[in-house]
Amino acid sequence: MEKGRLSGKLAYILHADIAGSTALVQKDEQLAHERILDSFRRFSDTIAKYHGRVYELRGDALLAGFDRPSDAVTAALTFQSEHHDYIEKFDDDIRPTVRVGIAVGEVVIADNTVTGAGVVLAQRIEQLAQPGGVCLQGAVYEAVPRRMPFQYEKIGEQTLKGFEEPVRVYAVQLKEGESIPAPEDSRNALFGWKPAVAAVVIIVVIVLGWFQPWEPREEPASPERMAFVLPDQPSIAVLPFTNMSSDPEQEYFADGMTEDLITDLSKLSGLFVVARNSTFTYKGKAVKVGQVAEELGVRYVLEGSVRRSGDQIRINAQLIDALSGGHVWAERYDSSFSDIFALQDNITQKIVSALAVNLTAEDLGRQDLKETISVEAYDAFLRGWAHYQLNTAQDAVRALPYFEKAIALDPNYGRAHAALAEVYWNGWSSEWARELGISYQEADEKMKYYLKEAMNNPTPLAHQVASKIFSTIQKRWDEAIDHAEQAIAMDANNSRSYHAMARLLYKVGRSAEALDYIKKAMRLDPRADYVSLLGNIQYHAKRFDESAATLLRATKRNPDGMWSYIRLAAAYGQLGREQEATSAIETFNELREKRGQGAYTLGHIDGWAFKEATDRELLREGLRKASLPEGNVRGITGAVSPEKVEGATTIDAVRAKTLYDRDVPFVDVRDDVDWNAGHISDAVHLEAFNVFSETRLSNIVGKNEEVVIHCYGTVCARSAAACVSAVSWGFTKVYYFRDGFPAWKAAGYPVNIPEG
Repeated sequence: MEKGRLSGKLAYILHADIAGSTALVQKDEQLAHERILDSFRRFSDTIAKYHGRVYELRGDALLAGFDRPSDAVTAALTFQSEHHDYIEKFDDDIRPTVRVGIAVGEVVIADNTVTGAGVVLAQRIEQLAQPGGVCLQGAVYEAVPRRMPFQYEKIGEQTLKGFEEPVRVYAVQLKEGESIPAPEDSRNALFGWKPAVAAVVIIVVIVLGWFQPWEPREEPASPERMAFVLPDQPSIAVLPFTNMSSDPEQEYFADGMTEDLITDLSKLSGLFVVARNSTFTYKGKAVKVGQVAEELGVRYVLEGSVRRSGDQIRINAQLIDALSGGHVWAERYDSSFSDIFALQDNITQKIVSALAVNLTAEDLGRQDLKETISVEAYDAFLRGWAHYQLNTAQDAVRALPYFEKAIALDPNYGRAHAALAEVYWNGWSSEWARELGISYQEADEKMKYYLKEAMNNPTPLAHQVASKIFSTIQKRWDEAIDHAEQAIAMDANNSRSYHAMARLLYKVGRSAEALDYIKKAMRLDPRADYVSLLGNIQYHAKRFDESAATLLRATKRNPDGMWSYIRLAAAYGQLGREQEATSAIETFNELREKRGQGAYTLGHIDGWAFKEATDRELLREGLRKASLPEGNVRGITGAVSPEKVEGATTIDAVRAKTLYDRDVPFVDVRDDVDWNAGHISDAVHLEAFNVFSETRLSNIVGKNEEVVIHCYGTVCARSAAACVSAVSWGFTKVYYFRDGFPAWKAAGYPVNIPEG
């Protein structure tokens, strides 16, 4: 095993593992271990003969490097040929078969630890090989001389985890009738040692690797390079566990295990735990533990791997003290899937004991609470959550059946109910209802139903969703804040809860307090995109210089995030930086135009949701100074309180029917899906976001004539915002039918509902 440090060395990297090792161990653990050890001893001998270097041996995996591609390929094929003959002699089925992957790349060897993208790539390519086979990266294939007696099969372009660009992969074997080339130099010594000594060293290293998968040496992190001051309590980041399963579809399980470990640890009051969003930015990357610790501001880092085969699970985990570079502990856990919850508890307890965390009575109570006792429901939830985390409408659709299955398997699974509530919340708030195949009214109904069910067994996620619903739709600010507080109480390290609280507090005029919460969220989740909200809060705290600098940073991080530009324009307006304010408004309107929306005016600010009118006026003041025009509002862009609209007359279904009988025009501002599912007979459809405008409304009624505007009830702020706009345009007899189509239909009044 090489010592010292070798940085940036280009090598041909060979990664091998035992195919189906878990199944072998289940049949006869002792015999399987002996034969796997013997296999790697002989493979190591072959690697040495072909001038290779064994870097690491981890139980059922081997990592080696070569200076020449032909040596790497020849060593792999030599071993596979000899190994095939070797295992054929056994009269039982304990026959360890080996898969090999070879890639080229730079490696960094620090003491006994090898890192580098090439190492990860070789491992990914090895997983494409058949048992007993060898696969190569395209660059290795091109580097092997054509005179070598090898034949290749093109596997094609492969999308590999952790690599943005597809990788060409080839399978290689010896040409029929050819013999394997002998080493140019029969150098049997390993790293200059005599063969007998080398063999002993290899055996010792393999044995140590089997029972202690990682050697306890890492390059220490530098306190001076820490991005944040270390917390007073023990601080930890849990890196995404590597999926070592032969089935790449088990990625969801490895990610889910990682996230649940983070969740379990974050509920303990004596620990500081970095959020999942930040640690998962390192997924699939070969990074040093010290680098992770410095960038996230933690002392301890947990990393590991998960291998799942059928009902069997193997987890390797190691806890590293980044400041010393030493390993606090390293363990391998073998378990059946039915014992997965006990396995998670075991790992959590190991960490708690290793870090000497004192658990309070509340901590112990939280540990005893299980979200579900059904492993099948848990597995279904993880599959759905893996899709939902991708945060697209399409993946939300894919997540739904898994969450529904989890609830069918365990009707008391609170987190699964909360996840469904959040899916339908996004269906309502992010306009995903079309993709979900339902109307916005149905999205609202399902969201409320699943939230109610989630509250029977509440989780931080349930309280987060409740907080958004109470603040955005119902404007019940105090209740929204109460839910955010409960979410924080249940999990003091959940950055999303602090983010929710920060957003609420500045919306209700408590921006100074909001700053503390958003900074806490950003500390727990340093790589999350919370910059824009920080800039908004700074603006309403009247710290305009800081707000402008922060929002400028937000626009550079996300050039398509248009709402940062309008806030930036307001901050520039308050600072008298007119040219920069104009530029921000121009960019904002260009992004709106790409979305098919018209230019913004001060009239749109009436739709912004604040509890206090002074906050809305502060925003309007900055934009007025930024020369945003007064103008009329074309289209509805924001949410307003659905309770009442100044300048319009709020009416119920009975009063609406009276006006209907007098032939007063009804204007329905719902979207196409809801309108097509059913509407008030003879109503006119002017969809709020893209169609409703002063010109179109003027084509229906005069400004001194009566008009009724509605959508699908109090959950629909579109009709309230449309009434605000109509009043601002000079329409003097606007009726706000607050309860809308649902109340009309429930009363049995005339409706048009398409057949089928």
